[in-house]
Amino acid sequence: MTGVTKNGQAIKIGIVTVSDRASAGIYTDLGGPAIIDALKEMLAVSWKACPKLIPDDAALIQKTLADLIDREHCCLVVTTGGTGPAPRDVTPEATEAVCHKMLPGFGELMRSISLKKVPTAILSRQTAGIRGTALIINLPGKPSAIRDCLMAVMPAVPYCIDLAGGPRLETDPAVIQAFRPASA
Repeated sequence: MTGVTKNGQAIKIGIVTVSDRASAGIYTDLGGPAIIDALKEMLAVSWKACPKLIPDDAALIQKTLADLIDREHCCLVVTTGGTGPAPRDVTPEATEAVCHKMLPGFGELMRSISLKKVPTAILSRQTAGIRGTALIINLPGKPSAIRDCLMAVMPAVPYCIDLAGGPRLETDPAVIQAFRPASA
């Protein structure tokens, strides 16, 4: 099992739970652990999770995302929470503020998958984007939706990171098949 970047460093993946209540200890964070569990199931490379639990604050979300990529050298950052229409839901805006390129197809696919289960999925504003050589993906907050959405987008994630110049991620083909063109 490989799991190193081009400069020989271990592959790191940022896991960010954005929640006022979970970060204040009012309830247990279930979203971050759900992301980690899903990625452990899907990825066939060695990687290190860099988890963060922060409140719904745009400046703090931006700083956390930027630090995970620029300082901790994560090639993938997956967020949960803060994607709805409530006034404090600002994760997509914070993500857009730190990205150089937005990838709206990720959000479109995740909403279409979620709509098969709940009609309120149209209220979700998940998105994705590129910062440097890393991919940021916003997921919903519900653990079952986290897995569903990751399963939907994961076939494109490794190639997206390849194209951005990040390390090569491999998926477990028994769980999910990553797509790369024959020329890749």
